[in-house]
Amino acid sequence: MDIDPPAQVKVIFTTKEPDLLLPESKQQLLVPADVKRYGLSRILNSESMLNTSAPIPLDFIANGTFLSTSISEHLAAEGLSHETTITLEYARSLVPPVYEASFEHDDWVSAVDVLSPSAPVAAGADADERVASASYDGLVRVWDRSGNLVAVSPPSVASQYRKRLDTMKWLSPKQLVSAGLEERITVWDYDKTDDGSVGSLKPRLELWGHDKRIHSLAVNASTGRMLSSSEDGRLGLWSWSKQKAPPADPECFAFTHFSKKGQIAAPKSAQRGPLAMVKLNDDSPISAATFHHKDPTVAYWTSGDGTVRTIDLTTAKEVSRLATQHQFSCLAALPNSLVAAAGRLDNIVLLDPRESTATTTAMTLKGHVNWVSSLCPSPENDYSLVSGSWDSTCRVWDLRRVDSDPSTGSGRRAIKPAYTIKRQWLEGKKLPEAGDGAKVLSVVWDKTWGIVSGGEDKKVQVNRGRNLLS
Repeated sequence: MDIDPPAQVKVIFTTKEPDLLLPESKQQLLVPADVKRYGLSRILNSESMLNTSAPIPLDFIANGTFLSTSISEHLAAEGLSHETTITLEYARSLVPPVYEASFEHDDWVSAVDVLSPSAPVAAGADADERVASASYDGLVRVWDRSGNLVAVSPPSVASQYRKRLDTMKWLSPKQLVSAGLEERITVWDYDKTDDGSVGSLKPRLELWGHDKRIHSLAVNASTGRMLSSSEDGRLGLWSWSKQKAPPADPECFAFTHFSKKGQIAAPKSAQRGPLAMVKLNDDSPISAATFHHKDPTVAYWTSGDGTVRTIDLTTAKEVSRLATQHQFSCLAALPNSLVAAAGRLDNIVLLDPRESTATTTAMTLKGHVNWVSSLCPSPENDYSLVSGSWDSTCRVWDLRRVDSDPSTGSGRRAIKPAYTIKRQWLEGKKLPEAGDGAKVLSVVWDKTWGIVSGGEDKKVQVNRGRNLLS
């Protein structure tokens, strides 16, 4: 009895990684139809193909999604025959983030940001590797790679009581900025000794214009501009240069500086006002704002009315708005022109500000089980990001890992997390219900540092994250 030979499929192999590029003569190959990811990886690592000195685990992408079945099963799902030529993009397999260190605080950590030679604010300079953190105790702290506390901000110069900080960013290797309940933005000068082991933070500038809590700050280092979102329903555009920033309205801070005896005291740093203030008509709080990924004259904000709006910063006018059914508290502008938004829901939605309101949600990222508090795009590619949540985890997302999800409606696509990063002290333990005691409040992703997060457990946690999603 004749036995039919195993079915074969013609595959064209492509990659975006120059060091793994096959010669053109080897990019087309007949492979068994029942082969899966591991088998394909072995084929490409073989002597006749890439001829790698050590096996490199590879993932394969077919038609924009990762191959999780055999080629035969994939073709059947797509309604295609074995005669079809299939194009497979290959890339290095994901490398799990590795825990590196934790830095202890006296109170909840509300915001984290990093300085490194690869950070945008370093502008290619040979900057020190530093983590800055803001806390509910009203202080900004700077840490080195070993977890040594290098600098701490002095107590508030604007009142006799320290008030909670909600947001903080590096402006340059020598400056930081922070804001929160005190209704003002403080620019700090960061100085250090020659060996970098000891530093100091001194207030350089106070920026006045908001009259309620400031929720978020976004920095564009190339233009020297900064955005602020506030409970007062206004979006602020600022310069942190004393020379370029306009004078502040004296009424904004006339009664905010007091001595310990309750007497009005002279401020210890210069005061300046905003370049522009954009106000919502209905006074809804603006919970988050961010610059466009490439165009610093365009910004996005979200407010309590469930809208995400596009603003032209040159005219301070609204260009467009997307209406949603959600209240967002964090935004991230992605290199693919989408905007990631999350907040009082356990999903992250990717919005396309160029589309009509009927098709606003391009994708849904599902995996968290409590509010999402922070978002940060990958510094290495245009298809991944990290999120921090009240459920006590950070999750790394690969936008190429798309699953069909009927629950999201026609045309919607859902993505599950590639990795989940837990708080280190919870390893081996059951996660607390709803993340109680370990809520993540802020997360940032940097090429040099990796993934850095902070939150309710009074810790900054560092997880090596370079080349997670190659």
